[in-house]
Amino acid sequence: MRVSAAELNVVAQVLSRAADRLANPARVSDPARLRAAVEGKIALVTGASYGIGEATARRLAAGGATVLVVARSGERLDDLAASINAGGGRAVAYPADLTDEGAVNALTERITEEHGPVDIVVSNAGKSLRRSLHDQYDRPHDFERTIGINYLGPIRLLLGLVPAMRGRGSGHIVNVSSVGVRVVPGPQWGAYQASKGAFDRWLRSVAPELHADGVAVTTVYFALVRTRMIEPTPILGRLPGLSADEAADAIAKAVIERPRTSEPPWVLPAEVASVLFAGPAERAARLWYRRFFAESGDAGLKEVPA
Repeated sequence: MRVSAAELNVVAQVLSRAADRLANPARVSDPARLRAAVEGKIALVTGASYGIGEATARRLAAGGATVLVVARSGERLDDLAASINAGGGRAVAYPADLTDEGAVNALTERITEEHGPVDIVVSNAGKSLRRSLHDQYDRPHDFERTIGINYLGPIRLLLGLVPAMRGRGSGHIVNVSSVGVRVVPGPQWGAYQASKGAFDRWLRSVAPELHADGVAVTTVYFALVRTRMIEPTPILGRLPGLSADEAADAIAKAVIERPRTSEPPWVLPAEVASVLFAGPAERAARLWYRRFFAESGDAGLKEVPA
């Protein structure tokens, strides 16, 4: 029996959709539901000048939220805010370096004074770094930089914003994280995974306290999103992933439904397996390193700024 090209294309599309549902967090593209959740609200998005942050800011603004966009690149932020405002949305640019404690304090004071308590905080700003341990012996600043933007920065921001949210008795914090903090750590990503994991652990620890005061916490764990952060690591380009717009749809779903976590379906089984079968999991990590990095001569000197 001969199979036509059209039939093969249908099969390929079905398999692609199945792989997508398995590999990535659930998403929603429903403007009406999003508008019902965010219209008239104040939403702050960090890391908004590129990628996931920019796409999320546009999505929330299209839903009727006033979006406060935060990042270091002032010119990019101004362009983004102007684009959103020209399209009928409402956005305000707040350039700030989240690694600068004084700048963050000034930022949160200004935002609270100008807008009152924030309704939604999307903590998205991040710094990716892949570098072999053997190239870090004289680079302790690798860890200082990743900790500054992935851990201390978002904590400083929330310490400045949460009191007003608690005082009002409502709010929602959405943390954009990585599946890497939930499964066996991969080689060469130590500085990145440790800093992302630290913030993830801190937020999980304070979530019950926040919930008692009406502030919900959601963490979205992404596997792979095709933004500039993955460009220095070509092997990642061969793996299934989301576009920035698709990632924004996953964040929109989190904003609408407010789950405790949102992750690909395979993450929980992988977590359990990594505990029950710790030895094989660690051997798999060693094999991954040898197969894709050591034998190819790619020692890992890859870094992408936030």
